[in-house]
Amino acid sequence: MSQLRRFQLESGGSVVVEVDGKPGVTQAGNAGKVVQDARVTFDRALAEVRDAASVALAQFQSMAHRPDEIEIKFGVQLTADANAVIARTGVQGQFEVTVRWQRSPDAPTA
Repeated sequence: MSQLRRFQLESGGSVVVEVDGKPGVTQAGNAGKVVQDARVTFDRALAEVRDAASVALAQFQSMAHRPDEIEIKFGVQLTADANAVIARTGVQGQFEVTVRWQRSPDAPTA
């Protein structure tokens, strides 16, 4: 069951996000509350996902033949515990990676 959580922004203000809730018993004190406050800021919830994206990008940038373009796509899911996780976006994986090399004009053709 999804829930609404309010995430504070470190720069001020807040954002309300629909998150997946935990199945099971809802605490009676929170049963009538429409929007619950998250335990961490939105910025902090996304920080670990940002760090994972940074590590993935660094791996592709360190290739011997560095690509001209690197595109990394993934979904982010916020949970009722105010954690951010990389969500499964396809049938199997969590990341979609595209790397591109541009052939230089003077390169020989095969």
